[in-house]
Amino acid sequence: MIAKVELEYAGRPLSIETGRVAKQSHGAVWMQYGETIVLVAAVSDNKPSDFDFFPLQVDYREKMYAGGRIPGNFFKREGAPSTTEKLHARLIDHQIRPLFPEAYDFETQVYVTVLSFDGENDPAVLSMTGASAALCISDIPFDGPIGAVCVGRVNGEFVVNPTLSQLEESDVHLMVSGNRESIISVEGDFHEVADGDVVEALRVAHQGIVQLIELQDDLISRAGKSKRSYDEPEENEALATAVAERASEQIHTANRMPDKMARAETLSAIRAEVREALAEHFEEGEIGGEIDRLIKKDMRAMILSENQRIDGRGLNQVRPIDIDMSVLPRTHGSAIFTRGQTQALCAATLGSKMDTRMVDDLEGKSFKSFMLDYNFPNYSVGETGRIAAPGRREVGHGALAEKALEPVIPSEEHFPYTIRLVSEILESNSSSSMATVCGGSLALMDAGVPIKSHVAGAGVGLVMEGDQWAVLTDILGEEDHLGDMDLKIAGTRSGLTAIQMDIKIGGISFEILNTAFSRARDALNHILGLMEEAISAPRTSLSEYAPRILSIRIDPAKIGAVIGPGGKTIRSIEETGATVSVEDDGLVTVTSLDAQAGETAMGMVEALVEEPEVGRIYDGTVRRITDFGAFVEILPGKDGLCHISELEHHRVRKVNDVLSEGEKVQVKVIAIDDQGKIRLSRKVLIDKPNGDSNQQGRQRPPQRS
Repeated sequence: MIAKVELEYAGRPLSIETGRVAKQSHGAVWMQYGETIVLVAAVSDNKPSDFDFFPLQVDYREKMYAGGRIPGNFFKREGAPSTTEKLHARLIDHQIRPLFPEAYDFETQVYVTVLSFDGENDPAVLSMTGASAALCISDIPFDGPIGAVCVGRVNGEFVVNPTLSQLEESDVHLMVSGNRESIISVEGDFHEVADGDVVEALRVAHQGIVQLIELQDDLISRAGKSKRSYDEPEENEALATAVAERASEQIHTANRMPDKMARAETLSAIRAEVREALAEHFEEGEIGGEIDRLIKKDMRAMILSENQRIDGRGLNQVRPIDIDMSVLPRTHGSAIFTRGQTQALCAATLGSKMDTRMVDDLEGKSFKSFMLDYNFPNYSVGETGRIAAPGRREVGHGALAEKALEPVIPSEEHFPYTIRLVSEILESNSSSSMATVCGGSLALMDAGVPIKSHVAGAGVGLVMEGDQWAVLTDILGEEDHLGDMDLKIAGTRSGLTAIQMDIKIGGISFEILNTAFSRARDALNHILGLMEEAISAPRTSLSEYAPRILSIRIDPAKIGAVIGPGGKTIRSIEETGATVSVEDDGLVTVTSLDAQAGETAMGMVEALVEEPEVGRIYDGTVRRITDFGAFVEILPGKDGLCHISELEHHRVRKVNDVLSEGEKVQVKVIAIDDQGKIRLSRKVLIDKPNGDSNQQGRQRPPQRS
């Protein structure tokens, strides 16, 4: 049976349809917004998995034909997921994962395919709602529906689901999902927007979310399937009692060990001891699961009942911070930012226009002049493992830190460098992406990049039991793992630049959000103060190992003069040792490791595009002699006529009596007509025969021999 629901949403038609395509999946929806179409299909195995976690896989794939494009790679077909696809898949995963039943362990996959893209309506936000709709009409247990929207701010007004062209003018880009009562996930970037304005944007988003939930309710009533049954684990009271008797006090003590490694080793020893003692009576997996439940219960009770945390800090206290500047002598800028047992080494590298990174996606090819790469080696958490290409986690953390720093990066016209930041996580105990923001800001200032202010980042957590809850500033890894929320916020003293929130419960209220934002702002201001003590402003000079880059914007009509026939002119400029790049919009960039070579090359470029000025004196070269005067090249490719009457104060019979072709001569521009023809004079620069000097007080040029 085909079922379709529709509404006018934010000024464009939105529809959800099921039953026409992908009918062998357990739930599939065809979503259309404007002329953007996504297909979302959900499937789940018919038997439980052997994993000790919920095996959910989310895939988001953009088909280039959706935008009328052929992939730009060698094979001319879609390959491995791009960075954009990985980020969108991660976003969908974060919003739906907490809504599956804890006991449901059937392997589940949600597959999103972008089939049509109209260039205005974002398929990513459409897919987030589509994932909910596909799961809700399927037989897969899922605590939905939920809705997802994008919020922008154009001309001071919040806009739900702005078009991509509107987003270009927006200082807010917020992706929000939620249920009827509360918010579930948040991800966004801002141009230093006030904290309160971000909370208000979340309220606007939630109003739009409710409309999408009501639309899905209509679809579910028409096409929804009955949910499949699954086994709920029975509580083993004998096991719980046996584990508690042997481990309760030891876990209580271990949970109060401030050192992460010492705590982990102690808990590992407790697990081994209890497993050995109870091996004859219970399964090893059951014992391990009960120990984990006891650890979680004790930690949460410690926070809610005792206002005490694992490392002894207060609920609103930031871990100790240490900052080391200029730690790598040959990089262009570097810093180590340490917060508790989380440590990021950040290095900044400055490059030329040739070092930009190409992005090839549905919107077309573009080039990034600022990029941040995040690396998370296994040793940072005391583990071994295979070294692989960056996964979704590393891509996601790097993208978040990049968004946080981008608003303070100077424009290419003011600082014509390509900037690459790399964050190497040397230690991790939560919030390594926020440590990357802090370390990246410090490294940029160390490199002399003229960022207008520091950007800091902090993580805030939540523990909630019924109506009782506590917000935790600067959470630890275990507080993230055993808690209910991970809210990351980055910003300057003037406003926020990025946010990301993941939760493990059905949603959080605006009361909790307000408290979390307040705690995060206090943490940001504290961290910013320490960063400003370490380095208060960008260094006034670049590293001696950084390239020197000069730029000038010329009339695009003069690009040919700089390049020359077959590139002859630009090659002659590059003989100075500098590299010259010319953009279609007229931006000319000169890059050189040697400052003098760069200045010489730029001088040659300026001479090629310089416009003659009336009243200015030039050292020219005679290019052609005629009966009525001499044509003198005063600038590359720019000739002017020095009429025979303007050669000398006395009457000249033949031009050849005064000048010859190839001769260097000093002339002054006396007029430029509407057609651009230039009139020159030589005689105004020569003393008159009676000895009076001319207006410029110049000496007579040497006589020809």
